[in-house]
Order: sequence, then structure tokens, then C-alpha cells
Amino acid sequence: MSVNENIVGLDLGSSSVRALLFNSSFSQYEGIGLQKKYEILTTPDGGVELDPDVVLNSTCDCLDALHQQMADRGLKAAGVGISTFWHSFLGIDKDHQPTTRIIHLFDTRSARQVEELTATFDRGWVHVITGCMPNTSYWPTKLMWLRQKRPDEFAKTVRWLSPGEYLLLKLTGRGAESISMISATGLWDQRQEDYCEEIVRACAVRVDQLAPVDQLDKPRRELESGFASRWPLFNGIPWYPAFGDGACNSVGSGCVLPNQFALMVGTTGAMRLVVKRSSVAIPSGIWCYRVNRDRFILGGAVSNGGEVFRWATRALQLPDDAEDQIAKREPGSHGLTMLPFFAGERSPYWRPELRATITGMSLSTTPVDILHACLESVSLRFKQIYALLTKPFAPPETVVASGGGLLRSKAWLQMMSDALAHPIVECLEPEASSRGAAMLAGREMGLVPEFSAVPVRMGTTFWPKPQRIAAYERLLERDGRLFESLYGKTSPFEHGH
Repeated sequence: MSVNENIVGLDLGSSSVRALLFNSSFSQYEGIGLQKKYEILTTPDGGVELDPDVVLNSTCDCLDALHQQMADRGLKAAGVGISTFWHSFLGIDKDHQPTTRIIHLFDTRSARQVEELTATFDRGWVHVITGCMPNTSYWPTKLMWLRQKRPDEFAKTVRWLSPGEYLLLKLTGRGAESISMISATGLWDQRQEDYCEEIVRACAVRVDQLAPVDQLDKPRRELESGFASRWPLFNGIPWYPAFGDGACNSVGSGCVLPNQFALMVGTTGAMRLVVKRSSVAIPSGIWCYRVNRDRFILGGAVSNGGEVFRWATRALQLPDDAEDQIAKREPGSHGLTMLPFFAGERSPYWRPELRATITGMSLSTTPVDILHACLESVSLRFKQIYALLTKPFAPPETVVASGGGLLRSKAWLQMMSDALAHPIVECLEPEASSRGAAMLAGREMGLVPEFSAVPVRMGTTFWPKPQRIAAYERLLERDGRLFESLYGKTSPFEHGH
């Protein structure tokens, strides 16, 4: 790419949107771009929603700022890559107006509909066909819930679409969806590369209410007239349908080969690997979506990542040197057992009803003890996901850490390395998801020969301390005993399908 053939990276997240500009080596332009935050709307019954027009307007504000900054510097863009959060969706009516808010992946109001779905379809069959677990995270049970609890909204809806498709519909007049997004809905048959008719029918929706299969991955070039005059630098260039945020994060942090595991902890967390194959057998307990047409992405995701750290920071009177104290401690020295399920849990349990528990407290327990137990407990969840991934796949050569939740804490990075019994290297790319979206767009445009050829800035490598590895094995066994005493069997997938 020439100096004026940059790529816009647009990241629609759960709590904010960013618009950034990347150069030909996919380095972010300093001093260009904008981030705007917005509020998630929650309800006592487990509802988690976003106002689609707040997201749209915030995105337009970011694009306004980016466009002005580019014009001031005489910069142009060759295309736009978009990252957005997997699994969430909204409905629109015949006039393209929202019939629902964006139903977020953390919305758990459809827990009863999970039971209805699994009464109709075997859990293992759903997983093998779709790569998704029967869980409130995905579209099917949420669609069933909407039909039962909000029948008027459901009846008025003519299309169901992801936030990224809604954005392109509003900006270009026509929606556009990617296989990356649609593969993570729970409605997609990973083997046939088409919708699973049985599950679609069980949701009481029609295929023509979903993204057209023959239009997947096709970019839009012409903005609606109002936006074309508002952003002339962005008109006439390809706007690619949004890619899933986890796929973008893996690509942007350089984890594009099966011997590289991406370990990301932001508000939530995930461990993922990418494989370039025409088809893949989906292992038990692991989700499987698409990066793009020729790459699958597999892994596990936790609902309780950096938010556990933030809860401890909010709720406890921590001293300024809390992390320094933790760094000097041995695993489990606090005597506590912590299960960090503040928001239910996905991998490896897939149980939205789980809640956080701390046992073993005494009069001598300190806030630092509780923080230590919190960080260890999340590390142990990743130890479980690592074990699931290394059953069907070889252990990785490299584990790459990204996400503000994890990279802010050297003590936590060391815990993760000790728990996994594997070295972990920091990714220093500041906005891996936006960068990955730009790289994926560049790949579609023929500007990136291979993702692995794009350099990635890496930082410190954290090596596991041999004397601590056995301690984390014991802590995981102790966690398991507490879990089973409270919740019974750990996971419907612990013994396979």
C-alpha cells in the first residue's frame, strides 16, 4: 500500500466504539482516531441490552473525528475493516427501524429456553452442527425468548441482524454480513456452510429474515448521500462486513497459526487458536466459528475476566502495593477457595446460573488475600480451557497475551504462566481488535499476502516457575470439589457428547 492507501479500523465493542487508522504495516497512526463510550442497559432479571441508535450515533461521532483528522493531514483510506462483538443481534421492521434493542451475548433471560432447545435437540448434536453450545449466549434461545415474552416486537420484525450489519444498513442503505459473524450465531451449519434449517425452524424465524447466504462477505462501497457528503474520504471505498471481535483480536495480535494460542483478557476473556482448513471436526467442549472463508477459529471464552479484577478494586480497600504483595506470595497461600462466577460462566461449564463464591475466610483474611484468590481463580479457568484445547490440538509453541484486563498486571501474567505451565509473551499492539479488522480487510483487498508475514510488536516473556506448577494442579482440584458440592456435575461436555 502507498502512504495514502491506509485502512480504517472500526471497533464496535460492548462498552465503546473506536475509529482508528492503520498504515501499510498495520501500525496505528498516532494522534488520529477517537473512542466514545456508551452504557450497557441491564435489568434485574438478567437482561443486557444496548440502544442501537446510541451505538450508531457514537460510531458516526468517531468517524467524524477520524475523517477530519485525515483531511487535515492529507491522508486517504483504501478500505474499512470493522470488528464487532460476536453473538449479539437486534430486529428491524420494514422501514429499517429497530424493533428491539441490541440483545447482548451476556443477556441470560433465555435460560428456560435453553431447556426447551435441549428437550428438542441433543446438546452434542447442536454443538457438532453449529460449533456453538446450547446456551443463552447465542441467538436461538434469545429468539425463542423474544417470541414468547415480547410477541409484538417479534411479530413486527422483518429482519434479524448483527450490530455490524445494522451499521452498514444505516450507512450504505444495504446491510452486509460476514461468515465470521453468522458462524457464531448458533444458527449456522458449519459443515454445510448454510443455515441449519431445523434450528431456524425451532426459533420460529425464516431464512429470509436472516442475512442472505449469497451476499455474505461482499463489501459495500457507496455511502448514503448524507454520509457521502459528510465523509467524502470514506465514500467509494470498500466497507467490509464486520468480522467477529475474537477473530480480529487473534489476527491483530499475530495468532494466526495453530501453534499459537491467543490469551485475551479484557472485560471478559478467551483463549483461541486459528486453523486454515476447508473443514474441521469440532472437539467436545470447544466452540468453533470462522475468521473468514478459509480459516476457522476455535477456543473457550469466560464471562468473568478483567471484570473480576475491577470488582475487587471497587469492592475492597486495597493498598497501593497490593500487586507487589501478591507477586511475592505462593499460590493458595491465602487459604481461600474462590469461584469467580459473577456473570454466570461460559467455558468450560456453559451455565448462566452460576454465581461467585468465596470460602475459607477468617478474621485474618485481608483484601489482598481476596484479590489474590480472585486472580488465581480466573487463571484456573484458563487452565481448564488450555486442557480442553490441547486434547485435540498439539500444545502451542507460543501463548500470546493481550487485553487491558491482563496486561495491566505483571503479577497476573506470571500467575497465568504458572497455571498454564507455559511461557506467555505480551502483545504490545495497543488495539489488537481494530488492527485485526484492518488486516482482515486488507486481506480481502489482496493487500496482505499472509497474515503471518505482518510483524507484531511483542514484549516481555513470562516463564512459569517450576515450583508453582504442582500448586496450581492442587488448587484446581480444590476448586473442583467446591464446584461439585455447590453445583454438581461441572459441565455437560466433561465426558464428551
